[in-house]
This record gives sequence, structure tokens and C-alpha cells, in this order.
Amino acid sequence: MSSTIRLHRVIATKPDKLYRAFLEPDAVASWLPPFGFLCTVHELDAKIGGRHRMSFRNFTTGKSDAFGGTYLELVPGERIVYTDSFDDPNLPGEMRVAVTLTAVSVGTELHIEQQGVPDVIPAEACYLGWQDSLFKLAKLVEPDINE
Repeated sequence: MSSTIRLHRVIATKPDKLYRAFLEPDAVASWLPPFGFLCTVHELDAKIGGRHRMSFRNFTTGKSDAFGGTYLELVPGERIVYTDSFDDPNLPGEMRVAVTLTAVSVGTELHIEQQGVPDVIPAEACYLGWQDSLFKLAKLVEPDINE
């Protein structure tokens, strides 16, 4: 059995800028890991069939978990679908993540659905981690610095 995590936010930026934040390695490394973790992006080939691979390191303990997958769908400024699976055999299965971006009057409506989260990861821990990540994502993309 596995969990499905569903997230929704409105972020005060344009869809294209938010889309880039999901596909540029340095941007992903800055916002995706929850507070207390660091991210190293080992590979990110943002094309259909392209692979991504990264690891999160717990800054307190130094323990690292690597994961990666394949991009299944990429519609600029609108939709990203990719798979994820952990290297750790104790975290089995493949997850599927769908990111949908819709322009709204004040920015972009963001929907994320993460299917197939391994049972050993409590759903509430996923929600807590994503809460941190989405806060960091907004702090990255909302400033409109035109220098």
C-alpha cells in the first residue's frame, strides 16, 4: 500500500518562472529539500524521457538519501510529470509526481499530486516536508528582481 499526497498553493509569480524553478538544477537544489536538509542535484535532463537524480542530506546527522526518475510530460508553463524512486531498498516502489500550473489573477495556481509514496513514510511527514519546500519555492520565485 502507498499514499497519495495532494498539495495546492497560489504563488505570486508567472507560470513560466515557476516552471523553471522545477527544472533548473540550482533552483531545485535551493527550494526542494525541507528545512534541515541540503540537496545535491547529480543529474537533471529536462526533456521527455530525460532523467533526474539527486540526494538530500540531513544536516544534523549527515545521512543522505538518493532518488531519481524520468520526465514523462513537460508542457512549458503548464505541466510537469515525472517519476521518482529511492535508491534505498527500504523505500520501495516508484512514485509519480504531477505538477500543474495555471495562471490566475494574482500569479499561478500550483497543484502537486505525488502518488505511490512508500508506506514507511508517514503522509503527515510528506505534508510537513512539502510545506517547507513550497515556502522556500515561493521565496525563490516571488521576488521580481529586474537588475
